[in-house]
Amino acid sequence: MRLLMLGGTEFVGRAVTDAALARGWQVTVFHRGQHAAPPGTTVLHGDRTDAATLGALADGTWDVVVDTWKGAPTAVRDAARLLADRAGRYVYVSTGSVYAPPAGPGHTEESRLVEGSPDADSVAYAEDKRGGELAALAAFGEDRTLLARAGLILGPGENLGRLPWWLTRIARGGPVLAPGPRDLGLQYIDVRDLAEWILHAVETGLSGPYNLISEPGHATMGELLESCVKVTGSDAELRWAEPEKILAAGLAPWTELPVWLPPGELYDAIHCGNAAKVHGAGLRCRPVAQTVAATWEWLRELGGEAPLCTDSKTTGLAPEREEAFLREL
Repeated sequence: MRLLMLGGTEFVGRAVTDAALARGWQVTVFHRGQHAAPPGTTVLHGDRTDAATLGALADGTWDVVVDTWKGAPTAVRDAARLLADRAGRYVYVSTGSVYAPPAGPGHTEESRLVEGSPDADSVAYAEDKRGGELAALAAFGEDRTLLARAGLILGPGENLGRLPWWLTRIARGGPVLAPGPRDLGLQYIDVRDLAEWILHAVETGLSGPYNLISEPGHATMGELLESCVKVTGSDAELRWAEPEKILAAGLAPWTELPVWLPPGELYDAIHCGNAAKVHGAGLRCRPVAQTVAATWEWLRELGGEAPLCTDSKTTGLAPEREEAFLREL
C-alpha cells in the first residue's frame, strides 16, 4: 500500500505513519518541517494553506490519503481536489463534535450534524471538521471517502495535556483531587488502536462515517487514575470528590480536570456515543492500563514533560487551587 500522510509527525498522524511503516507500507509524509518525519518515509515539505507550496503534491500516486486537518475546511478542499485523480481513497480523521448538540446518549453516525462548508475559513472546531468532511466527500465521493469520527484520544505522543497531565500530577505524589464518581464511565480511543483500525478500514475498503471510539464505559475514572498511581509508583493518595462539590468550587471540567466531565449533556456527547458500527467493523480497544503504561513510558523518554500543541485549551489544575479545595473536602 502507498500512503500519503498529510501531517504525520505528531500524535494521531505520527501513530498512523508508524503503524503503516510497521505493515511495510510505502509512506509519503507531507508537512511543514517543524518536526522530524519518521525514519523510512519519503518527505515532501510544504504548507497546505499556501497554494505555492501545496504544489509539492502535484506529482505522485497513492492508494490512500490520510488527513487529520482541524483548521479551515478550505485546506482539506484544496488538497483533496488536487489528489482526487491520483489517490484511491481519502481518510479524513474527523470528530464526534460534528454531531449537533444535544447529541444525547447513544448517538449514532446517522444523528443530526452541525452545519459546515468546504469553502469556509476557520469558524469553530466542530464546524471546521464538518466542513472538512464535506470537502473530502465533494472531491472523492462517498464510495472513496472514510470519515473517522474520533472521540477523546489518549495514548503515547499526546500533545493535548490530558493523560500526560494526570500522570505528571500523580507522579508528584501527595493528596490528589480525584473527580468522581469513581465508577464514572469513560469513552475514548487509544491512538494506536485508532491508527490500526484506519489501516484495517483502508485494506478492507470501508467508506462512510464511523464513530471511532471504545464502547461506553470501556474504563472508569477510577481505573484511569488508579492505573496512573500504579504505573508511576508514587505515593499519591486519590481523594474522590462528587461532581456537585467540584462544580460548586468553580473548578472547570475538562480543562482544569482533564478527561473528566460531570454527568450531563456534555458528558453524554463525549462519553456515551454508539460505537456498534465501528466495533462491528473490526475495532479492538486495549485495556486502559496498557494505554496509561505506554504513555508513561513515552513521557519518561522525554524527561517527564510532554509537548503541548499551541491550540490546546487544557491547563490542568493549579496546585494552589487543588490544595484549597482539598482543605475543604
